[in-house]
Amino acid sequence: MTQQTAAAPLSPRARWLSAVELCVAAVAVIGHNVVHILPNEVPVLVVLGLASVRLREKSWGALGFRRPESWRRLVLLAIGLVIVRWTIGYGIEAVTAHFWPPIVGPHGIDRIVGNPMAALAALAVVWTFAAFGEEIGYRGYIMKRAADAAGGGRAAWIFALVVSSALFGYGHFYKGPAGILDSGVGGLLMAGAFLLSGRCLWTTILAHGLSDTVAVVLTYLGLNN
Repeated sequence: MTQQTAAAPLSPRARWLSAVELCVAAVAVIGHNVVHILPNEVPVLVVLGLASVRLREKSWGALGFRRPESWRRLVLLAIGLVIVRWTIGYGIEAVTAHFWPPIVGPHGIDRIVGNPMAALAALAVVWTFAAFGEEIGYRGYIMKRAADAAGGGRAAWIFALVVSSALFGYGHFYKGPAGILDSGVGGLLMAGAFLLSGRCLWTTILAHGLSDTVAVVLTYLGLNN
C-alpha cells in the first residue's frame, strides 16, 4: 500500500465546505439518474472535482493521481478486482433473478453484437467516460469530499466508501433494482481497492476500464446476454 503522510486536522470551515460539495455532487447524481432534471452527472463531477482540488488542495494527488509504489502490484490488484467483480456480479444476477427483473444494459448495447465499429466506439467510451470520468467523479472526488466532511480519519474514509458506493449504485438507476445493487456492490469493491492501494486512482481506472472492456468483448461475441 502506498504510504500516506499524516494529514493536518481539517478546520470546521473546510469540513462544512466539503459537506456542501458532497451535497452538490449527490444532487447531480440523483438529479440526472433518478429524477431526470439535470444533465449527465459524470462530466459535472469531473469538472467540479478538478476545479475543487485545484483551488483547495492545489494538487492532483488529492484526487488520487499519485504514483504507486509498484506498478506491477497495481496491475495485479486491478486484474484481481476485475475477477472478483465479475464473479460477484454473476452471483447477484443469479440471486436477484428470483424476485427482480433482469439488469437493463446501457442504451444501444445491442448494436455492439457482431459490429466491430460499434464495439470500438464502446471501448472509447469505456476508457474515457467510464474508466476516467466515473473514477475521477466517484472515487476521486466524492470519496475525498465525503471523508473530509466526516473529519478525514479512518472512520471518515469508511463513511466515504459507503456514501460513494451508494451514489454509484444510483448513478446506474436505469439498470433497475438489480442493476442498482450490482453497481453499488461494484462501487464498493472499487472504493475498497482505492483505499487498499493507498488512494491511488490509477488502480480503479485500470480495473474499471478492464472490467468494462470484458463486457464489451463478451457483448460483441454475443456471450453477454
